[in-house]
Amino acid sequence: MAVAPPRWAPQAERIAYGKSLRDVVRRVDHDKWVSGPRDPIARLQASERGRIPEMLAVRYQKLSTGPFAYLRGNAWVMAPDLAQLPVTGYEVQICGDAHVRNLGAYAAQDGHIVFDVNDFDETCRAPFEWELTRLAISIAVVGREGGSSDSVARDAVRAMVRMWRDTMTTISELPAVELARYCVHRFDTTDAVGRVIRHAERETSVAAVEELTDGSRFVERPGKLRRVPDEEAARVLASLAGYRDTLGPNRQQVLDCYEPYDVAFKIAGTGSVGAKNYIVLCRGNGPEDPLLLQVKEALPSCYAALGLVEVAAGVHEGKRVAEGQHRMQTWTDPFLGWTRLDDRPCYVRQVADHQSSIDPKELRRGALVAYANVCGETFAKAHARTGDPCVLAGYAGRAEKLDDALAERAIAGANQVEADWKELCTALTRGVLHR
Repeated sequence: MAVAPPRWAPQAERIAYGKSLRDVVRRVDHDKWVSGPRDPIARLQASERGRIPEMLAVRYQKLSTGPFAYLRGNAWVMAPDLAQLPVTGYEVQICGDAHVRNLGAYAAQDGHIVFDVNDFDETCRAPFEWELTRLAISIAVVGREGGSSDSVARDAVRAMVRMWRDTMTTISELPAVELARYCVHRFDTTDAVGRVIRHAERETSVAAVEELTDGSRFVERPGKLRRVPDEEAARVLASLAGYRDTLGPNRQQVLDCYEPYDVAFKIAGTGSVGAKNYIVLCRGNGPEDPLLLQVKEALPSCYAALGLVEVAAGVHEGKRVAEGQHRMQTWTDPFLGWTRLDDRPCYVRQVADHQSSIDPKELRRGALVAYANVCGETFAKAHARTGDPCVLAGYAGRAEKLDDALAERAIAGANQVEADWKELCTALTRGVLHR
């Protein structure tokens, strides 16, 4: 396959290269899903490496609550399937765990609320088709759980891919500096995303502190939050010195106005349960100025751990996560950085700075299609920032071939997710996995 032209080459040349990728994989051939023997339980067990053993039962309980909950934590299971699918070989930065809950609202550095991809634990450079496929399958799975027919799910996936194509075409004509500033605004204030935005406006650090503390210290929340011994808390606080060095001088100046003084262990998410995850309470301009930081262990991306992508030797996994987030997001948490804790790589970010994400229960029928549109635009923007929008637009084209193909793949993939989830439930019942 020929090498892609540089980003400063004429647009026509880059679009032509994108079209040439159709000779590698026809757009209509993205309708296929994997076949043949698979062992999802063995894959889940392989993903236990490096996790806290006592947390595995919590992880599997979360995964067993339904097909979509399972999909949220099954990146290790799906990654080998994605690697078997035909791809063009054109790579972008992917979040690596694309699904409808891994987008959300948060505050930009100037305080305004933005909507973007917001989970990067599995991020790496990989074929763009992997990202679109996993996102499409998540739309089909959450649609089924919301009572939508497969016909509606197909329509929603087609809407997502169509918006991805249309946005990519629009972005391909923008100056590079305009692409760097491109934000997603394609939603109604009364729709599901609008409700996420309004909720984010209320979700301040003060509100989070009120929920998790007695006003000055973290309090025990069984199954969610636990206090840690003083020695463990001291190690977490000590790790912030290395974290500070990863911030720019302007962010260091702000961070230095806060005193970190209390630590708790927090259970969060689904796929990352079992990794070390702490929250740190800081006080700034008096007790009414709290700052919450998350210090989270960064496990290797499943794609790298499984040998599906190449990674540089000795990469700091926390730095990988932080840099992937910077590449994909238009506005990034100003406190995002990385460090080491007990010789484990971690990333650090702000908690609850006007953060909010979609409730899957809201994604029914028309709302599913509307939200799929926003997903398509959001991921198109992220992929255009880290790939070449002219190449991607050239490959996708203006016809609906890619839309229709991925809609069919999404249904087949959703069937697989449901079958794997049932195997998980059976394995738990039989005691094969930790309960």
